Amino acid sequence: MSSIIVGTRGSALALAQVEMAEDALRTAFPDLAIERKIIKTTGDRRTDIPLSEVARAVDMDKGVFIKELEVALQDGEIDIAVHSLKDMPSLLDEEFSVAAVLPRASRKDVLITKEGGGLEGIRQGGRVATSSVRRRRLLEVIRPDIEVVDIRGNVPTRIQKLRDSEELEGLLLAKAGLCRLGLLHDGVVDSGGDVLHVTELDEAVFVPAAGQGAVGLEIRSRDLNALTVCKEVNDSNTMRVVAAERRFLSLLGAGCETPVGVAGTVAEDGKPGEIRLRAVVFEDGENVPLRGEVLGSGDDPEGLAAKLLAAMKESNST
Repeated sequence: MSSIIVGTRGSALALAQVEMAEDALRTAFPDLAIERKIIKTTGDRRTDIPLSEVARAVDMDKGVFIKELEVALQDGEIDIAVHSLKDMPSLLDEEFSVAAVLPRASRKDVLITKEGGGLEGIRQGGRVATSSVRRRRLLEVIRPDIEVVDIRGNVPTRIQKLRDSEELEGLLLAKAGLCRLGLLHDGVVDSGGDVLHVTELDEAVFVPAAGQGAVGLEIRSRDLNALTVCKEVNDSNTMRVVAAERRFLSLLGAGCETPVGVAGTVAEDGKPGEIRLRAVVFEDGENVPLRGEVLGSGDDPEGLAAKLLAAMKESNST
């Protein structure tokens, strides 16, 4: 394969991530010609409503940040679509597959504040913004005295909104995005000359979204040339972990906007290849989430995910 066309969204973070993918491909295939195609998605266009409502508003059954990229794959306009893996549905149509994931960055959530002090520094009744239903629900459990409000826009835009707002005291984001954009330095973000403080949140409490911090390369399932290329840049350890995370979502029947966190870690205290899988799930109408954690083989993501789901159901029934 002498050339390949890579598709991506046009946000600053998406462009930083596609640059990572292209660099990895060039390292593996120095003579490969790579063309980049920027595609605007429904999620990029519909910033007038909360992210959790976009799919319903446009009657879409796919991830609002991936549909147009998959159409481009389907039509042969691109060969690889580069995604934030957490934006991808846990179940893809048979004609598509995640052929590779890049080495994972931090998957932690962070709180950005004007005054510092983390969650404890947010006053009673203070406002914290997020576009994530999962982060909203977790924060409402931990600090029910805080007002959680919706926010849209790309990462730099959200940070600017926090900086310029007299009402907002904090902003919840993924740490990986800040790092990939080069915005985080020694625990602070410099926004227009104003220093904003960044606090990592304990992932045992703020369990991250499935695939958070990972970049996925999606191809047409039958495109053996693209598969061959992608295999050379795949990080096998990350793939094993995110496969278990995504399988848990699919067994649960959860989508990208369902308030579920699930995170796997290669177990240092277990047998070689074992993964510790942890989840937090908000069931319909319930304010207190279910939590669970299991240890199992990373070579069997289906079995590991099923083991975690069974453990959580059993715990809930006792």
